[in-house]
Amino acid sequence: MPRRAPQIARTLPALRRSMEGLRARKATVALVPTMGALHDGHISLVRLAQRRCDKVVVSIFVNPTQFAPTEDFGAYPRTWKSDIAKLTEAGADLVWNPDAKVMYPDGFATRIVTEGPATADLEDRFRPHFFGGVATVVGKLFTQVRPDMAFFGEKDFQQLKVVTRMARDIDLGVKVVGATTLRERDGLAMSSRNVYLSADERATAPVLYRAMKETAKRLKAGDDVAAALAGGAATITAAGLALDYFEARNSETLAKVKSMKDGPLRLLVAAKLGKTRLIDNIAV
Repeated sequence: MPRRAPQIARTLPALRRSMEGLRARKATVALVPTMGALHDGHISLVRLAQRRCDKVVVSIFVNPTQFAPTEDFGAYPRTWKSDIAKLTEAGADLVWNPDAKVMYPDGFATRIVTEGPATADLEDRFRPHFFGGVATVVGKLFTQVRPDMAFFGEKDFQQLKVVTRMARDIDLGVKVVGATTLRERDGLAMSSRNVYLSADERATAPVLYRAMKETAKRLKAGDDVAAALAGGAATITAAGLALDYFEARNSETLAKVKSMKDGPLRLLVAAKLGKTRLIDNIAV
C-alpha cells in the first residue's frame, strides 16, 4: 500500500494549523532541519526522530544568510520532487517549506550573535558569516515549529555544538540530538555537496576519512598529537586536496588539545577538492 505524502506548509498560518493537528492528543514533535537535496543521511535522521517522537516535521529551506557572496547559494542543489518522494517513503508527517520572504520579510533586522563554540577557530575562521546565519535561521525554525526535539547530523560537528548551546542559552525548550554521520561504503561522509564532485574527485574524496582514521589510530597508540596531525595533513595534501584545517579538539568544548589527556578528543577536517569544500570529523 503506497504511503501518504507528508503535509506541506509554506506560510506561517498554514504551519500553525498543521502543527495544531499534529499536536492533538499531546503528541511529541521532532524537527529535522534541512536545506533539501536529501540523501540517506537526512533520512536516517527522520527515522531516528520517528523512534524518539510521535510526529516528525522536516524543514526544507536553503538559507541565504549562511552563504557568503563567494559561495554556492545559487548553485546549491534543489531536488524538491526527489526530496518529497524520499520523505513520503520515510513516513514524515509534515514538510515546512517557507521561502526567503516568509523567513526574512521586508524590514527584518534581528540576528542571533553566537560566541562560545561558534568562535573555536575552525569553520568560523574560513566562514565568519556562517554561524550567525545558522543560529538565526535555526532559532526561527525552533520558535515556528516549537518541537520537543531537533535532530542534526554530527558531520557538521561545530554547527551541532553551536545549535545545542543556542537552544540552551535562550531557553528554547528544544532538546538537540546529534546523530552519527552516515557514510558511503568507502567512508566518504554523505553530503548534499558530494554531487559537485567529478568522478576522479569522488574517487579521491575518501582520503579525508582514511587520514582521520589513521591519525586516531596513532593517537590511541600514544603518538604525539602534533606529529599525528602532521602525518594526517600530509596524507590529505598529497592526494591533491587544499587543506583548510585538520585539528584535534576537545569534543565537548572544541578547545585545542595538547594530548589525549585533554579529551575526549574529536578530529575535525575541512579541505577543498577541486571547487568542492568537504568537511568531516570522527571521535578518537
